[in-house]
Amino acid sequence: YPFRRDLPPLAVSVLEFYGGDLLEQRVYPMERPSSGEDGEGDSPNETRISLETAAAEADDSVPYIGQRFPTHEAAYELYSGFAKQCGFSIRRHRTEGKDGVGKGLTRRYFVCHRAGNTPAKPFDDGAKQQRNRKSSRCGCQAYLRIGRDAGAGGLEWRVTGFSNHHNHELLRQDEVRFLPAYRIISNSDRDRILVFAKSGISVQQMMRIMELEKCVQPGSLPFTEKDVRNLIHSFRRFELEEESVDLLQMCRNVKEKDPNFKYDFTKDANNCVENIAWSYASSIQSYEVFGDAVVLDTTHRLTSIDMTLGIWIGMNNHGMPCFFSCALLREGNLQSFIWALQVFLNFMNRKAPQTVLTDQNMHLKEAVQKELPNTKHALSIGLIASRFPSWFNAVLGRHYNDWENEFYRLHNMESTMDFDLGWSDMVSCYGLHGNRHIASLFASRKLWASPYLRGHFLAGLAALPGISKIKDFIQRLLSAQTCLSRLIEQVAVVVDYKDQAGEQQIAQQNSENTILKTAAPVEGHAAAVFTPYAFYELQDELVEAAHYAYFHLEGNAFLVRHHTKTDGGCNVTWNQKEELISCSCQMFESSGILCRHALRVLTTLNYFQIPDHYLPVRWHRTQPQPSKSLIGGPDHGRSYERVKALQSMVSVLVSEAGKSEERMDLATQEVSVLLSRIRQQPVVPNVSGDSVRRQR
Repeated sequence: YPFRRDLPPLAVSVLEFYGGDLLEQRVYPMERPSSGEDGEGDSPNETRISLETAAAEADDSVPYIGQRFPTHEAAYELYSGFAKQCGFSIRRHRTEGKDGVGKGLTRRYFVCHRAGNTPAKPFDDGAKQQRNRKSSRCGCQAYLRIGRDAGAGGLEWRVTGFSNHHNHELLRQDEVRFLPAYRIISNSDRDRILVFAKSGISVQQMMRIMELEKCVQPGSLPFTEKDVRNLIHSFRRFELEEESVDLLQMCRNVKEKDPNFKYDFTKDANNCVENIAWSYASSIQSYEVFGDAVVLDTTHRLTSIDMTLGIWIGMNNHGMPCFFSCALLREGNLQSFIWALQVFLNFMNRKAPQTVLTDQNMHLKEAVQKELPNTKHALSIGLIASRFPSWFNAVLGRHYNDWENEFYRLHNMESTMDFDLGWSDMVSCYGLHGNRHIASLFASRKLWASPYLRGHFLAGLAALPGISKIKDFIQRLLSAQTCLSRLIEQVAVVVDYKDQAGEQQIAQQNSENTILKTAAPVEGHAAAVFTPYAFYELQDELVEAAHYAYFHLEGNAFLVRHHTKTDGGCNVTWNQKEELISCSCQMFESSGILCRHALRVLTTLNYFQIPDHYLPVRWHRTQPQPSKSLIGGPDHGRSYERVKALQSMVSVLVSEAGKSEERMDLATQEVSVLLSRIRQQPVVPNVSGDSVRRQR
């Protein structure tokens, strides 16, 4: 307790008189006040004259019997400050007397926030079901009692009872600030948050900006994300009905310009938009080729409109994010997520992805299991890791960065056994036993840890470079949000900008000379077929393959391991007749890129080209044509040929432009002008021009 420090002489005398164990036992001598004092007649069991009284002159922040205050609010403030130092909070309890009646208010009680017991709620079959929240009350007896002293010369309130005995553990200083009593948003912070909300900044961005402004560590603000969301919700200043009409009108306007634009929505009882989702023609075409693995990010809530934003994103053959669809949901519940998944499948011609990565939302997990039963559901490590600073920064302090590096090392391990053992060591090393976030992560490790996801196709979405690109793309989308009525138009602008930037990057990649690092013929073969992104992934494996030894076991089985190792390794099986190869590391099944173990066996068996089966079309330089269902059916054969001819011209254009900087600048300028002119042309459905437009 703070009063142990610098005891005055009187306190020392009392300590010597009653024995050295007095402080440890916290049992204090009691003295009955005179019956005339305060007129309250407190019993010896109610009133204590303790060491706090003797130590009062050393530390006025500690309550003591006889301490005086000008108002009962001043007493509350002192007791609240003392409680925060000790690790609990307080609340106002009962009073005696009433202002303006008789003697007025004569006595007040302040108690620990865990005082008392929660009465059982009556059960009513017809009543609306309530959440069964756990109560923190446990009958704690700590309290402060003050009484009015009419003859105190202005200091009219006096402490007449004080006990600091708790029947529960007190919180540490890094924990006590999360109690509701201490989560306070000041007026200046309140104004700042509302300005951020009107500009469309997400709550996570608000928290980070204010942490930087106040020069505090992440997670150290005196309020939480939930407090900010509640504040914004209470200060909403727009009419949802009017916004809903504008939003639907925007959808209709886009539909008039592009008949292939798709949208769907639901309304609530007040005729306001409850859920809405949309997708563009180019996005549907991209999904036809690259929709094998997708990320559904629902971690962002647009504060300006108080709706959850769901974004469907994939990875194209150049390793860049491609947008598939968007959804706005008023409530993030099971019914809303089921609706969003159903509409997305309808947009994409009922074609389900092989793998979908989401965050840890339990409602979303249940919806995926119901609507996508044949799809592998995994947790996106990128979405999970975005919460690490708020979860662990305050707990780990200066060790946070070291812990984060160790976490990613474990995440990328090959063996599930090594992962589990390494996780146990990590928990012990950083003292994270009992941490609920660590426990939750380990319990769900089969949904996010790489060793447990091997064999499921992820298209690079779970690797750190892919995570970074997805995060940048989503941030660009979020930064464009200003109001609900213009949201669809803004997303279209961002997606179109990203497409143009991607086209420029692809053109630059194609114009650069591919650098071969080995003399293996399979390297040149892969360079001619794969995009630069996919080729460099395979090239890294091919370079590493030279450092691996292989051992022919029996039949079609091989053991491949690093030349410095004497045990372990991966088992490779080769079927020469079918030209099928498989490895126990399952890298090809996860990424579509052959692993170093399989490449070591192929080169040893004198294969000069990679079998076609291991050159997935999704990683080819030339993208496959969309199915006929997307370009109007078999009656559009002539349009299909025109599309192929146009693509050949574009290929020649890129090849010629890449021969010099001047040519590249000229081509970029002229194509930009041509593209602007084409977009100004009206879109007429079911004609060759429409088919051509959808092929770009």
